[in-house]
Amino acid sequence: MRMRMRMRVEEEEEDLSIREKDEEIMEGGNLKKGSSKDELFHVIHKAPPGDSPYVRAKYAQDPESAIALFWEAINKGDRVESALKDMAVVMKQIDRAEEAILILQTFRFLCSKHSQHSLDNVLIDLFKKCGRIEEQIELLKRQLRMIYQGEAFNGKPTRTARSHGKKFQVSVKQETSRLLGNLGWAYMQKPNYMMAEAVYKKAQMIDPDANKACNLGLCLIKQGRLNEATFVLEQVQQAQIPGSDETKAQKRAADLLTEIRSRQSLPDSIELLGLSVDVDLLNGLELLVNKKGPFGRSKRLPVFEEISSFRDQ
Repeated sequence: MRMRMRMRVEEEEEDLSIREKDEEIMEGGNLKKGSSKDELFHVIHKAPPGDSPYVRAKYAQDPESAIALFWEAINKGDRVESALKDMAVVMKQIDRAEEAILILQTFRFLCSKHSQHSLDNVLIDLFKKCGRIEEQIELLKRQLRMIYQGEAFNGKPTRTARSHGKKFQVSVKQETSRLLGNLGWAYMQKPNYMMAEAVYKKAQMIDPDANKACNLGLCLIKQGRLNEATFVLEQVQQAQIPGSDETKAQKRAADLLTEIRSRQSLPDSIELLGLSVDVDLLNGLELLVNKKGPFGRSKRLPVFEEISSFRDQ
């Protein structure tokens, strides 16, 4: 009986602002094995001081109480951006992600222009949770457009990010690769393996890592291109790609190579799903592929200065 590919595409690491919100709730609420339901949303990690609705929401003992207090905070103008994002995370954890999407889309106008990027990151995470792949793809494309138009980083080569309470700099190069990695994962879920392959290859040229390499290998396997997939995955096994030294990456590459060997003794098998292409996106990626030193030639738009073929859809 023909073996079927059961490897799950690894999701790209979520945006730091999303992860930090989840971690605050998980750590503060003791979201671990053996935790009681009452403790689930008791946020004590880095909670702000005071007695405002937002602060009380952060200390709420159950999700429904927290949501009610976040609503109160929003209505009173108390840390509206944080209240919206935190409430969305709580709703996601109790399977109310669809409702959280509607709330964010409806009330984001209350937040500053500066906060829209982080709200988009929350929406992308919620779209992923709900399986709304097309909307996830469009929002990721929009974030990429903002980078090449010089809006996301305000024309600067880096921006400040925060994780675990520590600030650090994220470069345009790193952010672009992260977004392309997430976009590749989304195309894999459609599934559209041709587009996923193109996006992953560009992401690897910009800022390579072992997780994207494994996903690229899986794209190639799905298209029956086993020799190409083997080449990519052996680079991971030989530690030629950043992150290859991690146990998880090594195991995943080994599992995929085992799958390839099992398929080589069978008739050629190509999954004929996902053969459509986004011409505008591919044209933009092709310009980047053929450009030398795309990150060193422009202080203002180091990544997308020559891309004009992406169009709003």
